[in-house]
Amino acid sequence: MKGYVHSTETFGSVDGPGIRYVVFMQGCPMRCLYCHNPDSWAIGRGREVTAEELLLEYEKNKMFYRGGGITVTGGEPLLQVDFLIELFSLAKARGIHTCLDTSGITYSPEAKDYVSKLDELMGYTDLVMLDIKHIDPDEHRLLTSRDNGAVLAFARYLAEKNIPTWIRHVIVKGYTDDPEALRSLGRFIGGLRNVRALDVLPYHSMGESKYRELGISYPLEGMPSLDKSEAEKAKNYILEGVREARRSK
Repeated sequence: MKGYVHSTETFGSVDGPGIRYVVFMQGCPMRCLYCHNPDSWAIGRGREVTAEELLLEYEKNKMFYRGGGITVTGGEPLLQVDFLIELFSLAKARGIHTCLDTSGITYSPEAKDYVSKLDELMGYTDLVMLDIKHIDPDEHRLLTSRDNGAVLAFARYLAEKNIPTWIRHVIVKGYTDDPEALRSLGRFIGGLRNVRALDVLPYHSMGESKYRELGISYPLEGMPSLDKSEAEKAKNYILEGVREARRSK
């Protein structure tokens, strides 16, 4: 089986625990305003690879990955769930820690065959990093072109399966920094007993140059990168909501 890969990173330090080999899969159904890899959107393009080829690349530097492992991100990796099953099953057979970084946007509880494949994949997955872009469905659509119903349903699915999960949330001024929305996000997270960490990240404009190279307009052109202190402030609002949810139980 072959998958379509946008790129790989040999020494990732922010994509799960430890130093990791990071695989960026090709293809994404969302159009996030701040996406820094617009060249990863197209489905069925990119470098064709087998799972074994990726693991051979991992093996070249495996001495550096102690305490780390493999992270598959995107694009949206769950568009290629069959390939992920093969990659993660082979990785687990070699004792490699596996992490999936996803938006959860492809999840649909009515798609029984697809959910069955997710069930199999979760059996080989040590950690999921779930990006929740916005807790409000309309604001999520404004930010990504899709509402968040599938994302929140996938979060609940992970909780039911008790899959260790890190939540990620990007703070974009004027889009995702409303205190009450952040508290609401916290209340949702507070109801998920499988969450192990919360990463609140400040918006950065590093992807703007890539849009120019591709000859497409950048939706947030001119918006300055956000200071880390703003992300910390936002995280505190989210944690207020988490505590509120847990007190009410």
